[in-house]
Parts: sequence; structure tokens; C-alpha cells
Amino acid sequence: MKKILVPVDGSDNALRAVEYLLKLTADFNVETVHLVNIQDALHSLEIQEGWTAEQCAAARQRAGDAALSAARRRLDTTGIPYTAETLTGPVALTIVNLARELKCDLIVMGTRGMGAIGNLLLGSVAGKVVQLTEVPVMLVK
Repeated sequence: MKKILVPVDGSDNALRAVEYLLKLTADFNVETVHLVNIQDALHSLEIQEGWTAEQCAAARQRAGDAALSAARRRLDTTGIPYTAETLTGPVALTIVNLARELKCDLIVMGTRGMGAIGNLLLGSVAGKVVQLTEVPVMLVK
């Protein structure tokens, strides 16, 4: 496996996916890891506050940077080559499109693990990614 995409949202589950990925690197020839945080295009707070497009973009970038920080710190200690970016759009579709664009060999992502109701409401991103992509997906609890 040469290129691995790891979507992160700043949660403990996402960091567990990064930790599991590090275990995989001993067995696979990993060329690069691509960390990505996806921000929703529109938040009600932004509308309520009447933010400009630039203010919205800056807020999304700050949120993305914060979500990526723990995963970046962890990868910085390993020497594994990686890139990191924050994108805006529908989360599952953006992950799938990025994996296709980067020609990734694998997507490694965490699950919410919040029980049946939580998975129905919040775990749908992983399910949608699995349904929409042709790239193998490894889900980490």
C-alpha cells in the first residue's frame, strides 16, 4: 500500500485510526499518508452571526487545523511522510472524491462507536464512504 487517506475530525476515534495506521506501516510499504479534515460548507452559527465568506473560510480553517493537530503531532514523531489539509464540502463525498483524486490504496478511518442511536445519527459518514468508494476502507473502533 503506497498512499493511505486518513480522515480525521479531532475525535478520540479518529486518533485511534491514526494509531492503528502506525501499526500497519510495519507490514506495508507506505509511501505517504494524507490526513484530511472535512468542514461542512455551511454552519448555522455563521449565518446567525452574518459572517463574510472570508470569515467563514478562516473559521473553517481554524477548526480544521485544530482537528488535525493531534494526528499531525503523532505522525511527526514517526518520520512517516504525510500531508494534511482541510477541505469544505459534504463529508463522505469529499473523502471519496479525494481518495480517487489522490489515487489512494486505502482509506483508514475511525467509527463513532456511540451505540445504535449514535451510529444512526453520526456514524453514517463511514457507512456512506464504504458505499460510495471503490477504494478499500478500514474502519477502526
